[in-house]
Amino acid sequence: MIRVLVVDDQHMVRAGLRALLDAEPDIEVVGEAADGSAVLGLARQTRPDVVLMDVRMPGVDGLTATRALLGGALEPAPKVLVLTTFDLDEYVYEALAAGAGGFLVKHAPPAELTRAVRVVAAGDALIAPEILRRLVADFVRSRPAPRPPVADLTPRETEVLVLIAEGLSNAEIAARLVLAEQTVKTHVGHIFTKLGLRNRAQAVVYAYRAGLVRA
Repeated sequence: MIRVLVVDDQHMVRAGLRALLDAEPDIEVVGEAADGSAVLGLARQTRPDVVLMDVRMPGVDGLTATRALLGGALEPAPKVLVLTTFDLDEYVYEALAAGAGGFLVKHAPPAELTRAVRVVAAGDALIAPEILRRLVADFVRSRPAPRPPVADLTPRETEVLVLIAEGLSNAEIAARLVLAEQTVKTHVGHIFTKLGLRNRAQAVVYAYRAGLVRA
């Protein structure tokens, strides 16, 4: 079972998320919080695999709570899946820096939400395509830089980098390239090490800057 902690300041939203997730055979909601102040304590008690985190909340917001969860206070730390809206890209940057593993828009279809929980719980990163497009466009526009080299990557690693930039998870890349998922994870690790990247979002920006993919 994937254990999920739901954090949102709106009771009806929490109730809807709980009903949706509890209906899945492999997902269990183990707790709810109305703001970030209770998240760390609840996480210690319930030991969730994934924290579904709203960003804007009164009191302690989702970013502060994410930093607390992923800053070493819990071992092992849960994965954090952030819920955001189109006009909150600055929060996505900060949540990304804090180590969040996924970003989803609040109006995403139910099937997309349950898939995101599973992907993030498995250790993959997931960024909703509409967030990813805006994130990359804004990053490239506001932080101009010379086109980076990709000569250090093998042809297979370059292929994997392109698919990361298209928003595919490790499992999806493995299916596309007919590889074992562990092999894909190894390629991703080599890509991050060779290019000095910390996460998949940085890999996406790198691929755009290198001209491997186009917006």
